[in-house]
Amino acid sequence: MSDRLRAFSGQIIAVGVALLLGAIIIILVGESPVHVLMTLLRGAFGDQEKIAGTLLQTTPILICGVAACIGLRGGMFNVGIEGQLFLGGFAAAWVGFTFSLPAGIHTLAALALAVVAGAAWVAIPAFFRARYNTNEVVSTILSNYIAVLLTSYFTIFLFKRPGGWSETPPILATAYLPEIFAFSRLNWGLVIGLLLAVGVALIFRYTSWGYGVTMVGSAPKFAEYGGVDVKRQGFVVLLLSGAVGGLAGGVETLGVHHRFMEGFAPGFGFDGLIAALLANGSPVATIVTALFFGALRSGSLLLEVDTSASREIITVIQALIILSVSAQVLIKRRGDSQAGERRWKF
Repeated sequence: MSDRLRAFSGQIIAVGVALLLGAIIIILVGESPVHVLMTLLRGAFGDQEKIAGTLLQTTPILICGVAACIGLRGGMFNVGIEGQLFLGGFAAAWVGFTFSLPAGIHTLAALALAVVAGAAWVAIPAFFRARYNTNEVVSTILSNYIAVLLTSYFTIFLFKRPGGWSETPPILATAYLPEIFAFSRLNWGLVIGLLLAVGVALIFRYTSWGYGVTMVGSAPKFAEYGGVDVKRQGFVVLLLSGAVGGLAGGVETLGVHHRFMEGFAPGFGFDGLIAALLANGSPVATIVTALFFGALRSGSLLLEVDTSASREIITVIQALIILSVSAQVLIKRRGDSQAGERRWKF
């Protein structure tokens, strides 16, 4: 069995175990798993408006998933995408309501600052990883809380809309991401996410830089022996991952909310990370896994209407998927590491 097929089958088994456990929980709360499944499918794909809603939920998960794929390909586990998304979202909103620019240019300027904000926010964990070999998992996940609280402070105390909730003033219409359909908020952010996924996959497959990143992620000792600056490569990979995470926040602000507010995109960064893990770090496969999580989010809105189950059951199922996939990835990485050590000893 090839490595790619083995990895794919491992992911399928992990998701199957999680869904089986989820079905048991649904039975325990007195509902039929088949009824819940059919309700989810109708809520996610029942008509054109529901399909558009599912794609709307998929968009930030996809872009965050691509951000995670970039890190994973280079051996970096960027768990701070949620915080980078928040900083990018606020930065885009600030450009949107502060400056008056021509349409198109205004949108690009806001997205550009979102990218810069995401990269800047991950720069500190990236520096400590490259300079002192600190664990990027711990530093990036802690940075999430700081980012959320910092943007809340900016929103409430510095840029709060007069007389409104905890939100900034609305951005100017010239900064909007155009909508794809008149009946939905689905916007061109979906196209950005799809192009980004395909573009990153092509870079990894057909460029020398992409090959170097892949070598650093899969065999850092071999890459270093071949002349690759592993620490510098890891630093750059984390910066790029953070930049894409910031872009996800910019897309969500400019395309959906048209302002920044507290908790404007809860959990998209973490969903993107698990979508990337479920896709085994493949940007193209992340399109499918992001759609899966987007459908779970969108379909859950109908659960409390047509079933006796709470929509929170979806959160439980997502947590089970995260645990199952993470355990599978950990086992695989430990096995790969031990195999690599045996080869080096030989």
